[in-house]
Amino acid sequence: MRRVNNFVNNLVYGRKIVMNIFTPTLWIFVFLLNTYYQLNAQQKMEYRKLTPEESRVIINKGTEKPFTGKYYDFHENGTYVCRQCGAALYHSSDKFESDCGWPSFDDEIKGAVKRLPDPDGRRTEIVCSNCGGHLGHVFLGEGFTPKNTRYCVNSISMDFIPTDQEKQTGRALFASGCFWGTEYYFQKANGVISTTVGYSGGHVKNPSYEQVCTGMTGHLEVVEVIFDTQKTSYEELARLFFETHDFTQTNGQGPDIGEQYLSVIFYLDENQRQIAENLVKQLTDKNYKVATQIRRATDFYPAEDYHQDYYRENGGTPYCHVKRKIF
Repeated sequence: MRRVNNFVNNLVYGRKIVMNIFTPTLWIFVFLLNTYYQLNAQQKMEYRKLTPEESRVIINKGTEKPFTGKYYDFHENGTYVCRQCGAALYHSSDKFESDCGWPSFDDEIKGAVKRLPDPDGRRTEIVCSNCGGHLGHVFLGEGFTPKNTRYCVNSISMDFIPTDQEKQTGRALFASGCFWGTEYYFQKANGVISTTVGYSGGHVKNPSYEQVCTGMTGHLEVVEVIFDTQKTSYEELARLFFETHDFTQTNGQGPDIGEQYLSVIFYLDENQRQIAENLVKQLTDKNYKVATQIRRATDFYPAEDYHQDYYRENGGTPYCHVKRKIF
């Protein structure tokens, strides 16, 4: 079914695709369903309002003058976050002096920064994985630190949160069918800092998408959610999980059939387990036949880059996830 959805999305946006043969009836159904979602898509995430100079750098991929940025000669302990969306990017412990004129880091917070080929054909651009805002460039092999990596970042692309003011963050793992659709709704939720799609629950280390699709790895398509506990709670996110998919389906999700598409909450501690079980009880009391499994979390493996931020990068809306009020 994912191939069908890819076909519809690419047809709508005019991209050349290669597809398998499927019935005209199914094609018409998916096309109409996708069109309906397109017309009823929820509003996009709201980001901070940028000044003209911030927009020049963050949106239009400009560069601030060297040795002028607020965080160039800056040595406090804390976390550097994206100026546009607030997502955490770098720890101060990874900052070092390179004398290049811009703040330099030799590591990122896992999954926070995306690398892209620069239009100049020589360098590698870095952008915020959460909102796509331009940060600067990354350089390898210079020997400044043992990690041999230099993230050269515009100060104006970042904010800084001192250690004593850092957000209290939480982590959650949810599986509800196609991880594109699951991520779509969590990215829009209040208090969510970042999301990563990947695989969990199986017995194969570092599985590929192709391996997971065979149904032989035991892994499910899972979304990792990092959230600000001062703005939302695990229970609120778990409620959203139930309200954005069919938690009564036992063999997959929507038209996606297979173990990798099952409805599962992977709990990280006893508090999360109790919250999940309580919500299942509430739904059972409402006469729902809940198929959602509650499992202890195991290793989480991020999926390939082309799966990350799928709908944000490619447009469209989920084909088997619809939000509705339940609680």
